[in-house]
Amino acid sequence: MGLDAIVQEIKAKGKAEAEKISGEAYKEAARIVAEARANAEKIKAAKEEAARKEIERLRQQELSSANLEVKRSILNARKEVLDEVAQKAKEAVLKLPAEKNKALLQSIIEKNQANNSKIYSNEKDKAIVKKLTKLEYAGVINCIGGVVIENEEGTEYLDFKYETILDNVSEQSLKQVSDILFG
Repeated sequence: MGLDAIVQEIKAKGKAEAEKISGEAYKEAARIVAEARANAEKIKAAKEEAARKEIERLRQQELSSANLEVKRSILNARKEVLDEVAQKAKEAVLKLPAEKNKALLQSIIEKNQANNSKIYSNEKDKAIVKKLTKLEYAGVINCIGGVVIENEEGTEYLDFKYETILDNVSEQSLKQVSDILFG
C-alpha cells in the first residue's frame, strides 16, 4: 500500500468521522433547539395563563368596585329622599293648626305632669302651655314645638319636643318607610 493510499484512507476515515461528528452535532443541536422551543412554549403558555388570570382578577376588581359605587349612589339617593321626607314632616308640624297643636300639647301634658314640677316650651307655645298646666313654667327652649317636663330636683326630664318625637318615630319606622318608598 502506498503512501497515497494510506493518506486517502486516513482522509476517508477523517471525513467519515467528521460526517459522523457533524451528524451527531446536528442531531444534538436539533434536540437542543426542540427542547428550547418546548420550554419556550411552556413559558409562553404559563405567561399567557398568568396574564389571563391577572386580566380576570382586574376585571372582577373593577366590576366589584363599580357595583360598590352603584350601591353607594343608590344608598345616598335613598338617604336624600328619607332626609327630605323627615324635613317635610318637620315643616308639616310647624304648620299645625293652632287647635291641633293645643290638643297635642294638652295630651302630652296631661299624661306626663304627675310627679313633675317644671315645664319648658318654645316661645310660640308659651301662653298655651301656661294655661294647660299647673307646673311651674321654667323657660323657653329652642324647638319647633312640644314641651320638656322636669322633676323638682332637675335630675330627670321628659323630652316631648316635636323634633325629638319625629326623630324617634323616624328611627323606629325607618325600615318600614324605606320599604314603602323603595320596595
